[in-house]
Amino acid sequence: MKNMTLAYVAQVVDGQLIIPEGKEALKDKEIQGAVNDNRKIEKDFLFIPMVGARVDGHDFIEDAFSKGALASLSERRLNNPSGPYIIVEDTKIALKQIATAYRMQLKIPVIGVIGSVGKTSTKEMITSVLETKYKVIKTEGNFNNEIGLPLTICRIKPEHQVAVVEMGISDFGEMHRLGDIAKPDYVVMTNIGQCHLEFLKDRDGILRAKTEVFEHMPSNGVVILNGDDDKLIGAETFGQKKIFYGLNGQEISATDVEADGITGTKAVVTIGSDSFEVIIPLPGTHNVMNGLAAAAVGRELGLSVSDIKRGLENAGTIAGRNNIIKVREVTIIDDCYNANPVSMKASIQVLGKASGRTIAVLGDMGELGSDERKLHYEIGQSLEENHIGYVFTVGELSEEINKSLSQKNSSCMAHHYKTVEGMLEDLIPIIRSGDTILVKASHFMNFSTVVEAIKNKVG
Repeated sequence: MKNMTLAYVAQVVDGQLIIPEGKEALKDKEIQGAVNDNRKIEKDFLFIPMVGARVDGHDFIEDAFSKGALASLSERRLNNPSGPYIIVEDTKIALKQIATAYRMQLKIPVIGVIGSVGKTSTKEMITSVLETKYKVIKTEGNFNNEIGLPLTICRIKPEHQVAVVEMGISDFGEMHRLGDIAKPDYVVMTNIGQCHLEFLKDRDGILRAKTEVFEHMPSNGVVILNGDDDKLIGAETFGQKKIFYGLNGQEISATDVEADGITGTKAVVTIGSDSFEVIIPLPGTHNVMNGLAAAAVGRELGLSVSDIKRGLENAGTIAGRNNIIKVREVTIIDDCYNANPVSMKASIQVLGKASGRTIAVLGDMGELGSDERKLHYEIGQSLEENHIGYVFTVGELSEEINKSLSQKNSSCMAHHYKTVEGMLEDLIPIIRSGDTILVKASHFMNFSTVVEAIKNKVG
């Protein structure tokens, strides 16, 4: 991390640098990165211990030194440490201060990916496109909060040419803090959907909270917006250039969208005066939208049409995010990392494209506020419209899905359970060759265990 010497880091965090006798010269040595996990320490990294509910990172400071850490932060005075440390009041705040200071001296473009649904998938697709020309660093997984974002900034090295960072919030003011750290040159907004309603109340509240980021962009920054979203089409920026993408004739658009089974999607993409056919190796129209956002970013950063096409066709996914798993003759759609009404309906549409029997294993969606039961109930209509054969629901709120199907006299074979274990006892025996099984719920439902149970049974 260029210019980030121990002396300067101590100044940035308003901390006290303590160096063991005889090692005073280390104050002018630059840290090479910063992590809060001692298992990820590399030579000359700064270790940032954090106090959690069950683990105190300070207990691993000596282990970090043994693995090559140059120094550590600490919220308390240490007894004969092996290396230098900086005493601060709060290591979490100090991490943000370090990342903010480091970002100020970076010259590479930073792309912030924001939205209610599809941030992680869009980030992955943008990265796939940009990697056809640039050395790209991206957010790992969905480390998109006030700890994950600064850790990503601290991973930027001299060889990186572009940074793609995911920025996630659940309340007002959070995007101001994230924006102040990242100061994105480009912002992609995927949509304004029904999530985090517990604090943001409605879609207008979500829009206000997410657009806080515009205040932290340069005046010559570029905002790339989903033009099919009724809230984003009229979004006001702080003078930054706006580019719209979508399926309704925007400058970056797609036509002739067609499912290529459940493993991909065909489309004709138009970028200004150029058009090309593409097969995105991910299912669903929503992934075409993600691809259009990536195409818009690619164009702004000088990529050719052929580079953009190649990047879209090489796009991949990550575990828990519409990840297609083939085990013998059974297909599992692993989409169990998170869920909200928009992403739930999109995944059900993907399942509906499958040949053979279709099975939806669905759990509760979190942070939906006072309308949470109604929003679960409405999922039943999507299951019916997509002719899903079997539905297995788990959780208090997901019982509303089952109730909806029952009251509609649906042709879906619906079953509800209080526990995952009880559901698996009935699900596992009925799985047979040719089935396609969607597994989706919010992360707290721990539905990754469902995916593993199905894989173990079939394999």
